[in-house]
Amino acid sequence: MSTSLIFVFVLLAFIAANLPWFTEKMLGLVALAKLSPKPVWVRLIEWLILYFVLGGIALGFESKLNGQVHAQDWEFYTITLCIFFVLSVPGFIYHYEFKRES
Repeated sequence: MSTSLIFVFVLLAFIAANLPWFTEKMLGLVALAKLSPKPVWVRLIEWLILYFVLGGIALGFESKLNGQVHAQDWEFYTITLCIFFVLSVPGFIYHYEFKRES
């Protein structure tokens, strides 16, 4: 995998991890009329959906660049979930700490 593609993927992961905290629309596309503002549980479900979408994109990149997808154990997916969680911290802090004051 080329270095520039890795940086693009990490930037995409950062944007996807923070999207639920910066917008009131579901997945950034669909407005939820009855749930305004979005409850925390909706944001967490949206965050988890985006984790799986990003995982699918990563599998596509790996398949395209290497010709195959390497098998991974549960530890790999646990670590990637934790990294995705850490990437979402700035959006969470913005939404629940800074946005409340304005």
